[in-house]
Amino acid sequence: MSTNLRIVLAQLNLKVGDIAGNLQKHLDAANTAREKYSADVIVFPELSLTGYPPEDLLLRKSFVAEASGALNQLKAGIKDIYCVVGHPYTDEQYLYNACSMLHNGKILARYCKQKLPNYGVFDEARYFVAGHESCVLTIKDVQIGMVICEDLWKLGPTHDAAAHGASLILSPNASPFEMDKHEQRVSVLTKRAKHDHVGIVYVNHVGAQDEIVFDGGSLVLDKKGKLAQCAGFFNETLFPVDINHSKVETATIIVPDKIERTYSALVLGLKDYVAKNNIKGALIGVSGGIDSALTLAIAVDALGKENVHAVMMPSQYTADISMNDAQQVIQNLGVSSEIISIEPVYNQFLQSLELENKSDITEQNIQSRCRAVILMALSNQYGKMVLTTGNRSELSVGYCTIYGDMAGGFAVLKDVPKLLVYELAKYRNALSPVIPQNTIERAPTAELAPNQKDEDTLPPYTVLDGILEAYLNQSLSIDEIVEKGFAHDVVVKVVNMVHQSEFKRKQAAPGPHINHKSFCKDWRYPVTDGFKG
Repeated sequence: MSTNLRIVLAQLNLKVGDIAGNLQKHLDAANTAREKYSADVIVFPELSLTGYPPEDLLLRKSFVAEASGALNQLKAGIKDIYCVVGHPYTDEQYLYNACSMLHNGKILARYCKQKLPNYGVFDEARYFVAGHESCVLTIKDVQIGMVICEDLWKLGPTHDAAAHGASLILSPNASPFEMDKHEQRVSVLTKRAKHDHVGIVYVNHVGAQDEIVFDGGSLVLDKKGKLAQCAGFFNETLFPVDINHSKVETATIIVPDKIERTYSALVLGLKDYVAKNNIKGALIGVSGGIDSALTLAIAVDALGKENVHAVMMPSQYTADISMNDAQQVIQNLGVSSEIISIEPVYNQFLQSLELENKSDITEQNIQSRCRAVILMALSNQYGKMVLTTGNRSELSVGYCTIYGDMAGGFAVLKDVPKLLVYELAKYRNALSPVIPQNTIERAPTAELAPNQKDEDTLPPYTVLDGILEAYLNQSLSIDEIVEKGFAHDVVVKVVNMVHQSEFKRKQAAPGPHINHKSFCKDWRYPVTDGFKG
């Protein structure tokens, strides 16, 4: 049977606000799709001309006008291929999240998103008005409907398109990475395709925007809900798919496991944050602990060893084994490094302050802040951005020093629980053994006091991470968490620490979103808070 329709999925890495640059990527992709792949249709992601999410840029009339001008340039600049492009659309009264079908200088159809997500990292109701009409058109005898992202996750839009004759849905998306998001997408799209008896072409962004990481994973499903094609993850690609009389050509699909996908998300999140903000490289304080070792490995994988510099800052409490492990991981990864003791400046602080009733926590925080001052000074000197090395478990309960180890421009492990840190370290070592085994096996310690261990202050991480998963991600109450088998006094302690640490999180550096509830746009709790959980 001859090919009826060839569609190219344009899984692109676009930059928010760079409308001219995004326009050029659209023109280049459309030309390549037509000339190299002989494509009939190319589909771009949601709000592809502006990048996603443009946030309050959408409140600027000049921004919306520039996006409209880019749409007109795209319309005039592509020939002999149908193009589905995402863009904001205004009728002078309301603003819509829209996509348009372009062909040979004309807009053949326009669809306005009907289901506006307003949860998690999404706040589209702040900017857009929901559309209400289906959009179906015919290309080479195939009845095609268009819906946008959230429209697939809710009942209504695809059913209405099918009721108007659509046998194939083209869907631009901006679906952020989470550890199990691919499985969620497949489940939802399978149900939707089966229910409405339509094939689905699902095209997603790839790349990072501030704290959000888009993993790609663009998909094609047939009318029976069978997953037929996948464009892959964390790669920018033009992915051609043949539709033969509404039947989708199938291929073998290899999906990386969750740990591999998560590691790739962290690498891409850092890589794009540095590249899109024109940062020269990264500077990392390496302690000999697992958090800084994993952060260093991710930085090298994201930026290249020549763009990463490590600093060891020992004190009187730093064990020889910590220095040895720090030097080993630095050597294994091949980055430049230096050693600067904090003892002279730390002692000077104590002399200058002349504290009569100094507490252990005061001295510990001074040490951490000494290191922060050194790192920020070197950041100025070298023009590199400081990466913080703390993990989600520590940030959740405030086991970190504001203006100390929290100081930096990007927090790579901000959304990574401690137990997951270990899994990611083992995964990275399976690629090549860079993190010393001793670093993985040692009991975690901040080394700010004699013989200090994290468990002197915190519950064991197996307990802490379980409580945090229940309280943060699942929003369970204290009583519900206790019913899961955790001690009441431990749960109360952890929940209190979470609430008391909100002021620290408000001032934390951004970091890649990988969890269902991360400490970025989808965590908006008040600092002044009398709720007891």
